[in-house]
Amino acid sequence: MQVFAMRFTYYTDYALRVLMYLGARADELCKTRDIAGSFEISEAHLVKVVHHLATLGVVETVRGRRGGITLARPPAKIGIGEVVRSTEADRSIVECFDPETNTCPLWPGCVLKRALSEALDAFYTTLDQYTLADLIEPRGSLRRLLDLRVRPDEA
Repeated sequence: MQVFAMRFTYYTDYALRVLMYLGARADELCKTRDIAGSFEISEAHLVKVVHHLATLGVVETVRGRRGGITLARPPAKIGIGEVVRSTEADRSIVECFDPETNTCPLWPGCVLKRALSEALDAFYTTLDQYTLADLIEPRGSLRRLLDLRVRPDEA
């Protein structure tokens, strides 16, 4: 028996982690290697994620020895739904969502397809209600979890 569960790809997971890390380090240039080390994930994979986030316009990259990455927008202007939609390429939670690979004989009259489609829409509608600012508050707690120096104003 196959069980269907909605689950983000590692790519999406890493994208959200990068944004939360940068949000905790507001107005600082951060190194990809430091973010990878903080989460114990592959720096090579993270570089791809950061590049995607830069093309999306949510992070800014600065090249060079003293370069790094930082948020390109205020946290309140970075929508979680927007980020997840851009990183989750395949939203086909069941076979019939993809007309090119659909072989389900129930497709023409299936009510389940409609119910799952509505559930997926509700999922993204909920994510659209959150911004990065929501995910990083309180910033002091997030900084402690990431083992970063907590500023006095965030204690």
